[in-house]
Amino acid sequence: MIRLSPFAYQAATLCLFAMTACAPVARHVMGDPQDPYPLAGQPKIGQIVHLPTGIPVTQAQMLAVAGDSRVVYVGETHDNPASHRLELQVLQALAERYPGGIALGMEMFVRSQQPALDHWIAGGLDEKAFLKQSRWFDNWNMDFAYYRDILNFARLRHIPVIALDAEKSLVRAVRNKPPEQLTPAERSQLPELDQTDPYERGLVTAIFGEHSHGGMTIDGFIRAQALRDETMAESAARYLASPAGEGKHLLVMAGGDHVSNGFGLPRRVFRRFASSYTTIGGKEIDIPPAKRDRLMNVDIPDFPMVPYDFQVYQAYEDLPETMVRLGVMFEAAPAGHGLVVKGVLPGSNAERAGLQQGDLLLTLDGESLADNFDLTYAVQQKHPGDHGVLQVERQGKAMKMEVVFLAVQKDLQHGKK
Repeated sequence: MIRLSPFAYQAATLCLFAMTACAPVARHVMGDPQDPYPLAGQPKIGQIVHLPTGIPVTQAQMLAVAGDSRVVYVGETHDNPASHRLELQVLQALAERYPGGIALGMEMFVRSQQPALDHWIAGGLDEKAFLKQSRWFDNWNMDFAYYRDILNFARLRHIPVIALDAEKSLVRAVRNKPPEQLTPAERSQLPELDQTDPYERGLVTAIFGEHSHGGMTIDGFIRAQALRDETMAESAARYLASPAGEGKHLLVMAGGDHVSNGFGLPRRVFRRFASSYTTIGGKEIDIPPAKRDRLMNVDIPDFPMVPYDFQVYQAYEDLPETMVRLGVMFEAAPAGHGLVVKGVLPGSNAERAGLQQGDLLLTLDGESLADNFDLTYAVQQKHPGDHGVLQVERQGKAMKMEVVFLAVQKDLQHGKK
């Protein structure tokens, strides 16, 4: 039997302790970092949960907590009206709590649209003029009805709306060319770019795998997404630090992928302007079969943080369908002189009114039809049973035609206006 002296025993114990302390220790993560306190039962539509604690809250409680923050982020599903109702509710709550003390930042606008936004908020544009001047459909290309109530409320309360996003031409350049090939003019528009966040790279890489690439590389896709997030963050931080934004609370509306988990916009804004913030987002739990093809089949990585501070369970809804179409195929005439009818859909409102191929549409209800948008917008204002008067030129002869806008059959809904 080997006997150790007290000194040798003490030395051996210290060596064992040192070896144990330096040895790698396997990490055991308890629970799910994205859902640390899961609900006891199935969530219900309209239910709100504070994800860090797992505690269900009322809408009033959520809005009270969010209102304490300098910045509130709402991550939306762009084509879900439920998302936009939530955004409007947050905007209204902040406006009531801080009259004259809030601003709204929106992903849906690029910086060059800021003059049109300012003109809109000042009351200088009606809706049609705003959509034209802002080039809404060129930049966002979604039905304005999703955002109408939000922007009308902002105008009513004179809430500044900040255009956050990067110009599409710059995004294309950054996506298609490595940084050293950008022109000096393009480089001058770049914000400070941080592409080192491993979580954002994991998310963007997963999304890239489910997109048609058209020759685009993964590095180009990552650069483009980083550019958009950094530009939006710079726009928000720049406003908050400006004299106009001093002391104001900012509500940021952007797609869920720009907000969820915090590493998109919230982290990038915080890097530039450290302040308190709250994130809110919806989760669709009732998805009609007809809308399931809109969901991306993406294997999103597991992230070590909750998606949002507050998660609102929603249904995946559709905008109300007016079921109204004129039923013509058309193109703009030379020099903006009306719209030439290229075809009339059988059984359509246009056919019942007597329109024919080759007719030149000049006005609808007295409003000039100078381009495609004019007719599209005018028809969108109609509802089943409404009447309209078209001024038409046929083979050089002027005539007026009354159109009754009856609801169209399902198989005609995807025709031209």
